[in-house]
Amino acid sequence: MESEALSPAATESGFSLLGLLLEADLVVKLVLIVLFIASLWSWSVIIEKLFSVSSARKKAKAFEDAFWAGRSDELDGRPGAGSSDAASRLFASISREWNESRRLPAGQSPTILVDRAERSLRAGVDREVGRVSKGLGVLATIGSSSPFIGLFGTVWGIMNAFINISEKQDTSLTNVAGPIAEALFATGLGLIAAIPAVIFYNKFTGDLNQFADRLDTFSQDLLVRLSRRATEPRA
Repeated sequence: MESEALSPAATESGFSLLGLLLEADLVVKLVLIVLFIASLWSWSVIIEKLFSVSSARKKAKAFEDAFWAGRSDELDGRPGAGSSDAASRLFASISREWNESRRLPAGQSPTILVDRAERSLRAGVDREVGRVSKGLGVLATIGSSSPFIGLFGTVWGIMNAFINISEKQDTSLTNVAGPIAEALFATGLGLIAAIPAVIFYNKFTGDLNQFADRLDTFSQDLLVRLSRRATEPRA
């Protein structure tokens, strides 16, 4: 009699995970599909950021090394100034300010030039950090919402278990094992989606803070040299 009460998902060797998922309630299936897609999405963002953030930091360091290998007060050109890394774009913006200032009347106050360059560099740093951090919001969203989505599937599965008990007036394990297993699987999949997203979100946030600090330091060095050149007598 007990073997007849088992669902098709349970064979003589026990519950089949695939069979369990196929026989799951429609709502639980939707929860599992959403969590599976969220997990794949978060890993695609993680893999892309592992390469892009690391590449941005390495390129910025390489440009700075090449930059400071030359004359420290020269603002007209630098090795690698035409490349596409963040530090070279910051240098290009301040070099543009310097070149434009030389076309202005000789009586222009150096403070105006430095203030304008400082605003340009601040905007440039924000723009570069924003470019590299694009997509991190996905990890934050998945990391914060996946456990609750899984919890919803858990509550729904347990509710189905109680409905089965009420309908069949039977509290045996075979009557509630399926819905409870679905509920626990939803919880587990929610955590599987959320944990890597949270871990790597925190990692990339720390890496981006270091990247922003490096660009800030570099931009301040550029401003010091621009100010020094701007206060020199013109030939």
